[in-house]
Amino acid sequence: MSEQSNTFRTLFQIDVAKHVEMKGQFAYLSWPFAVAQLRLADPAAYWEVRRFEGLPYLSTDLGFFVEVAVTVQGVTLSQIHPVLDHKNRPLLAPTPFDINTSIQRALVKAIALHGLGLSIYAGEDLPDLNEAGDVPPKAPAPAPAPTTTTTTKGKVTAIPSRPQPTSGAWLTDAQLRFVKMLIQETQTDVDELLAYFGFETLDTIPKAEVNRVIRALESKRRAA
Repeated sequence: MSEQSNTFRTLFQIDVAKHVEMKGQFAYLSWPFAVAQLRLADPAAYWEVRRFEGLPYLSTDLGFFVEVAVTVQGVTLSQIHPVLDHKNRPLLAPTPFDINTSIQRALVKAIALHGLGLSIYAGEDLPDLNEAGDVPPKAPAPAPAPTTTTTTKGKVTAIPSRPQPTSGAWLTDAQLRFVKMLIQETQTDVDELLAYFGFETLDTIPKAEVNRVIRALESKRRAA
């Protein structure tokens, strides 16, 4: 136990400031540096990328996840990490590069559980309200009552070509492009697809349902 405690203390006291990389407003610790410091502290340390039915990632309705377990001095700690984009938002159709990047992030975080750079992640569970779209729009203030009488000849209301959700309820443009690509590759009839899922148009597929559509098209592509 004393040796384990000393290893944690050794890793925790390492100054990682010069090896922190900023991507946008998020801080990341260089994974080669983290691995090097881990092996210097414990040459017998090792890590494992967990498999899910043989795959290095888990696909769920909420998105994709990876898990890496790091063993130091016989103690194994694992870190589950979602597959995210550059704004730390879940990717519903990640590339192999995206999955590999998330595995590296999970590795660094699993090493942090053993002490190295642990302070970097303090407060990361707090929501980020600085990105556009993250803060719900404030309701407009009611217009003041007119003090004079006016005559209104008529009112024209513009009809948007696409219904606008109040909280980002529709699929994103990137998801729409991906769905269209799958439709083209699988030669799927758009009208039949929309009728099957009960949607009016492709660009009004609810964000909560887009995973179901993508899975169905990918299954059809694999079966082809």
